[in-house]
Amino acid sequence: MNGLVLPMSGRAKSLMLFSALALVAVDPAAAQVRTGLATPVQVRPAAAPAAPMKAPAAKPAKPESAATGAPVPGNPDYKPDQAQAAPPPPPPALPPAVWDLVSAQDLLFYIEQIGKDGLNPADYDPAGLAAAIKSGDPAVVSPVATDRFNRVSTDLALGHVKKAARIDWYVTDNDLDTAKQDALLRSALAQHDVTAALNGLLPTHPQYAALKTALEMTPASDTAEINRIKLNMDRWRWLPRDLGQKYIIVNVPGFHATLVENGVNRWKQRAIAGKLSTPTPQLNATAIGVILNPWWEVPKSIEHEAAGKKGFVPFIGPDGAVQRWRQPPGPTNALGQIKFVMPNSKAIYLHDTNARSRFNSDTRALSHGCVRTEHILDLAAQLLGDDNGPWTQDKIDAALDSKKSVQANFVKPVPVYIVYFTEAALLDGRIVDYKDLYGRDALALAAMQMKDGGASLAPPKPKLLDQIAGSAVKAKSVAKDPLAPLPVKAKATTAEKPTDQVATRQ
Repeated sequence: MNGLVLPMSGRAKSLMLFSALALVAVDPAAAQVRTGLATPVQVRPAAAPAAPMKAPAAKPAKPESAATGAPVPGNPDYKPDQAQAAPPPPPPALPPAVWDLVSAQDLLFYIEQIGKDGLNPADYDPAGLAAAIKSGDPAVVSPVATDRFNRVSTDLALGHVKKAARIDWYVTDNDLDTAKQDALLRSALAQHDVTAALNGLLPTHPQYAALKTALEMTPASDTAEINRIKLNMDRWRWLPRDLGQKYIIVNVPGFHATLVENGVNRWKQRAIAGKLSTPTPQLNATAIGVILNPWWEVPKSIEHEAAGKKGFVPFIGPDGAVQRWRQPPGPTNALGQIKFVMPNSKAIYLHDTNARSRFNSDTRALSHGCVRTEHILDLAAQLLGDDNGPWTQDKIDAALDSKKSVQANFVKPVPVYIVYFTEAALLDGRIVDYKDLYGRDALALAAMQMKDGGASLAPPKPKLLDQIAGSAVKAKSVAKDPLAPLPVKAKATTAEKPTDQVATRQ
């Protein structure tokens, strides 16, 4: 470590000396702590840093999902994003944290090794931290080390790629804020364990660990694959660290919906996602139950396809005006026999379909944005029966036979995550590539190479969604058709990979 690593026998001596210096430079009150993936398109065998990438000249936009458009008045599937509550009055300001030399050395070592988690050590200026440590002056070391700690912890908890480079990503992640970060820093210094504090921010999902292993196994010469693995590792950091004991996760490029419980795939089936002109946005919501024999509330963006046509009825508001168009339950209903109740700001949900043959297609980007899910009645029956729920299979069948719309609630709500991963890792270290359907990789890949993670990118300008997908794909120098297969370097696997071979794949 540039000759700055202290011998283990001198750690205690250094700590005592540095603490003494701190008492001279900093008021005693500062002495520290306030205690509290679909069809695999390509499989390849799974490390020098990749060459920097330039941001695309034409930045893909971050459009409002065309599947939803403006909210429809009274639409039960719509729920506005919760307004940020006014923060409580800040506690009395604490003095700046004081770093001891050993903790600062531990932070420097962590930064130098951070490449194993797909991040670039240079983004955190280890040379600047090393120079501060060499000075031996606590007044110099403490602000420099705190700055590096905050930058590293932010990227580990929330991801290096910032929101400006995340197209159509609306997942809420509250893993870290300023108050939590400050408390984490002070606790780490009090316990003299910076490494454990930072490791405690990393994703716990098995797929993150599998991608990390794949990153180590990928030849340094395959920079394109290395960059894609790093990006998809970062996407796990865009999600909450704790997804819940039981949750549903839909990986759009993988065209599958999975029920996960206690880290194990309990149920997994094919899914149909939004087509290129109406892409499925990435979000999280809470499913409270299902509606049997649902009405279809036609999205405003495609209302012209239903207004006044046979099989659709208007919903009249108190003022006598048509607020929205609806399709009643029945064999022609686009939602089939069931839909999940999971209100969100994009009015996206899981549902059945009256065209089940479409699940046999390899590329299943066909919907207006919502997620058609194969055998979704089986999923609903399992969730309704959990925790001694009153909805037995006989009761569900009777409700369906009644042809009336009935809402059946789960005993406990279930989190739902609709995500976008273009890489998954098998247990043997090989990589499964999924097609970048909506061209969302290019901008994020460029942001991964930027020190600020793309935060400095100008706000995107609206574009037609099919133009966005097309320009992003061209930027990657792949086929003009974003749904065309990737060039195959190794023999492709069968369409349905056994789930036990994958580290909790979506």
